[in-house]
This record gives sequence, C-alpha cells and structure tokens, in this order.
Amino acid sequence: MTLEAGNDAPDVAATNQHGETVSPPFEAPTVLYFYPRDDTPGCTVEAKQFDEELETYRDAGVAVYGVSTDDVRSHESFAEKYDLGFDLLADPEGEIADAFGVEVEQDAAPRTTFVIAEGEVQAVYRGVDPDGHAREVLSEMLDEQLVALE
Repeated sequence: MTLEAGNDAPDVAATNQHGETVSPPFEAPTVLYFYPRDDTPGCTVEAKQFDEELETYRDAGVAVYGVSTDDVRSHESFAEKYDLGFDLLADPEGEIADAFGVEVEQDAAPRTTFVIAEGEVQAVYRGVDPDGHAREVLSEMLDEQLVALE
C-alpha cells in the first residue's frame, strides 16, 4: 500500500545517473517522484519541467529526485540528452518503489510524487499529469508553508 501523509519516509539508497550511490536525506524538504520510463513523452515533459523549476526548488531548500525502474545507463543518457540538473535514481529491482508502496506494473512505476520533510511524508500525488506538475508541487509546498522563498 502506498505511503500516506504522516508516514515515516523509508531509508533508501540507489545509484544515480553518474554511477554514485545516493541516499536522499529526508529530514530536509524533498520531492521524490516516480515516473514510468526515461525519454518517453510524458516523462520527458515532467523531467524538463522539474529541471526548469530546479533553481526555485533549490532557493526554497528543496531537493528533487526522479526514480524509475530504468537502469543507470538509461538515466545517464536521459539526463545528458535534456541536461537535467537533479539526480535520477535507478530502481531496476523496484526496491525504492516497494519501500514507498508504489506498485510496479509491467516493469514500470506509475507516476507518483512524494513530498517529504522532517523524515515524514507530507503529501502524495497519484496519477500525476506531468504537464505543470513541478510547478503545482512547489506552489503547494509554499502554500502549506513547508518551505519559503526569501
């Protein structure tokens, strides 16, 4: 079952597109979004829009991570093609998806976004429309006063 607001965020680690092992520090405000596949139309829109908003996310103290069941090589190619400035975490075995209760179907995770702060899930978005999602999440984080821009 998918984690809900109020649940503790699990400790996870995965390899990013640079071949580095990353363990997101969920004490700090974090957006962790699951997407089905690298370099597909909806996933590309979502990744590019998170990248377009990345400076504002960082100004608000928010880390952004994308997760899919694609491997490191696929993430590397996708990140390079679109010059993405945030980590894409490879989850080919579905371990991160499982930790968050995101059910992998046909080797792909459904579009699901988690907002995490202070080690706890703050919000969950399911069945995400990729167009406009990055701005929506940031706006709601600001509205809920999870973060602030100076």
